[in-house]
Amino acid sequence: MPVTPTYPGVYIEEIPSGVRTITGVSTSITAFIGFALKGSTNDPIRIQSFGDYERQFGKLTLNSTMGYAVQQFFLNGGTDALIVRLSAKTRATTELKAADKSLILEAIEPGREGDRLTATVNYTEVTDDTSFNLIIKKGEKTVEELKNVKFDQIAGKLSKSVRILSSTITQRPDAIENQAFTGGTDGGVEAQVSLPTSNEAEAPALVLNASSEGAWGNDLKVIVDHDTADQSSTPEEKKTFNVTITYIDGEQRTSEKLRNLSIDKTSPRYVVEVFKTQSFFARVDEDNIPAVRPQPSNNEEGSSFNGGQDSNEPPTNDNLYTGSKSEKTGIYALEKADLFNLLCIPPVNREIDISPGTWATALQYCFERRAMLIVDPPLEWINKDAVLRNLNNPQDSLLAALGKNKNYAALFFPRVKLADPLKENRLETFVPCGVIAGTFARTDAQRGVWKAPAGIDTSLSGVRGLTVSLTDGENGQLNPLGINCLRFFPVYGNVVWGSRTLEGDDRLASEWKYIPVRRLALFLEESLYRGTQWVVFEPNDEPLWSQIRLNLGAFMNNLFRQGAFQGKTPREAYFVKCDKETTTQNDIDRGIVNIIVGFAPLKPAEFVIIKFQQIAGQLVT
Repeated sequence: MPVTPTYPGVYIEEIPSGVRTITGVSTSITAFIGFALKGSTNDPIRIQSFGDYERQFGKLTLNSTMGYAVQQFFLNGGTDALIVRLSAKTRATTELKAADKSLILEAIEPGREGDRLTATVNYTEVTDDTSFNLIIKKGEKTVEELKNVKFDQIAGKLSKSVRILSSTITQRPDAIENQAFTGGTDGGVEAQVSLPTSNEAEAPALVLNASSEGAWGNDLKVIVDHDTADQSSTPEEKKTFNVTITYIDGEQRTSEKLRNLSIDKTSPRYVVEVFKTQSFFARVDEDNIPAVRPQPSNNEEGSSFNGGQDSNEPPTNDNLYTGSKSEKTGIYALEKADLFNLLCIPPVNREIDISPGTWATALQYCFERRAMLIVDPPLEWINKDAVLRNLNNPQDSLLAALGKNKNYAALFFPRVKLADPLKENRLETFVPCGVIAGTFARTDAQRGVWKAPAGIDTSLSGVRGLTVSLTDGENGQLNPLGINCLRFFPVYGNVVWGSRTLEGDDRLASEWKYIPVRRLALFLEESLYRGTQWVVFEPNDEPLWSQIRLNLGAFMNNLFRQGAFQGKTPREAYFVKCDKETTTQNDIDRGIVNIIVGFAPLKPAEFVIIKFQQIAGQLVT
């Protein structure tokens, strides 16, 4: 602030330069959505290596392909990933008919408990022929009862046990009696251990549960000790204790120790809260807290957790992937993440495809979050002809199902063959999303996000083969349709041989035809979005506009010097405009400042044409 002179002398005043450096965001943080052996569910967990994945989510399993995709991501150059483990629990549903339309109700509580619900529709004592009664029971107990309601009123009145999943009805549903809810599954079971407070047979116990369901929890051991400060004068109910939990994974042991725990709710070291915030392996059963601390373990090995079970059947319900935006589950668990650039959705196993509906939901979410979706080819794409049949069938076409904003997605064909350590290293078929995402990350690090992640430099590490060996002619039929091909070439091996978005069909003539153009634009948009937050509430006049031009221009010029744009000079490569022409007085009155940023993107040289000509012999005339 300005200096106020009061005495004769020299005053020092620092003047703001107006420079606010804009830093580019990451370009290859990859989110993976799928199933794993253990770990927290519906939370985006950031990892920097496959070792991190194994520690937090378990080893490879035949019941999920996500672990393989993450492994291939890091093997091919990936450095930063977000893992969202989906819960295997599903909600029970029931369908109420109304003529040829239906109302589907869903249990609010996930798991098999929802299968105990029944729905009854009757017309007893209703006031007109458009009203009805809806009764929801759990066993013999009525948990919801709506009387004399119309079909368009029930959504706002259901709250305790069920909710509307979907509805197409335009009249009251048909009468039914105790129609069962079905389809609820529990997934796995959490391992558990009881820590008794004394040697008596019926003594109360502190119960610990593994932090997530699955048989992995059976490898946990817990030791209790009272090696805390002298508590001879402390009341028994306030005495503290220590807990050590060890996870034994073959020859490897990982331990955590929680000190000075208390069963007193008023204590800052209350055992329930400490386990919630500091323990990776276990949680305390809050419904069974004993009055005194558990007794010390009577052996060096401690007590074993037991009863943990993996899910008997891999879940296939698409709702688990799409989840709920309001509850931040499934894909929308990424709402808890600040930033991701690429999204991969590996299927549950190798015999199941991700449905077109799930891809469409994921694509729309990527559009909202300025990210790019890597779409895997369906199982039925066993050759070039199968791909063309699918694309030309308006009812089954994967691309048609995706709808708009297809330039936020890219598809790579065919699937890849990898050595599977769980099957004696035999070659097995996997989706290519993890391999491709790793290749994107490697290209970004070596050349920049503006370089197409394709060519002879994009060798696919760990890939032992491709399910379809494409020729140049077959490649030439798929590439103009926006299908990126994976090819094998002698010397170079398996490489990425295409760099188009799903809007890359030549017939669309889209300006977002190429992957590097779309990804560079997303990088610029996200970087400038974050780098201009300081502008909000600043005085909207020329001093602000000049600062905006200065800072955005410096950011764009730095990218120009790195070779991100087409053009020999900055004037040819980009422009930043923010002045009276972009922001009129009417805009100023409405609190708006308009900034226009233009750039000349680099586009990949897809077709290299070399023309040859004979030099005619010199004729003597």
